Amino acid sequence: MTVFAALYLPIVILVVYSFNSGEDLAHWEGIGLQWFTKAWANDQVKDATIRSLWLAAVAAVISTAVATMAALGTTRRGRFKGQTFIYVMINQPLMVPEIVTAVALLIFFAWFKVNLGYQGMGYLVLAHSAFCIPFAYLPIRARLESMDLTLETAAADLYATPWATFRRVTLPLLLPGILAGMMLAFVTSLDDVVITVFVKSAGQDTLPTYMLGQIRRQVSTEVYAISTMLLGLTVVLLVVFMALTRKKD
Repeated sequence: MTVFAALYLPIVILVVYSFNSGEDLAHWEGIGLQWFTKAWANDQVKDATIRSLWLAAVAAVISTAVATMAALGTTRRGRFKGQTFIYVMINQPLMVPEIVTAVALLIFFAWFKVNLGYQGMGYLVLAHSAFCIPFAYLPIRARLESMDLTLETAAADLYATPWATFRRVTLPLLLPGILAGMMLAFVTSLDDVVITVFVKSAGQDTLPTYMLGQIRRQVSTEVYAISTMLLGLTVVLLVVFMALTRKKD
């Protein structure tokens, strides 16, 4: 209980104080929603929110597509030489500290920024997509491993082509895993700070990096309100993720 209290009590306090009607963070002055209204009216918050949602959506789609192909390649065929190595490399971002990945991406993309002169969002899209692949891969692979091959074998016996078998049999059965992987990748990208800080260029703040910048200046209840909204979105997506990956009796 002590461990859970240490983990979740600060989050509970943050949510409660985001509804504080006063400006003093140390004193409770009643319930109010003005900080949510103020955050919603802040143009910088709007820009950062739109950028974060767009980046997370694009990264989730790309990483899920790659993860789906990787999962099919490592589960829908017999054992082959190097299979374990491929599995380890796909999940490598989960094992290496994120700061190491961020520094490596910084060095890698710095060469392109200097030599190509391009400073757009493409670097963040690639960085987030690469980082989110293992998060999408794990639920998709788990779904594939729990699927019985009988239906796919039967489709092949009925002269269905590999593409027809995938489209009409494998994909419908795999869809919950794909959606779960996509949502997990979306949440991971949406909440990322370290990689974004190292890779982004000027004027490319996402909502987490914007909040980090505000905290460095002064902690305000507006930041509490933004954190509460982000937490709410994350909880909703994780609940849907758990519903999609729950095994039926």
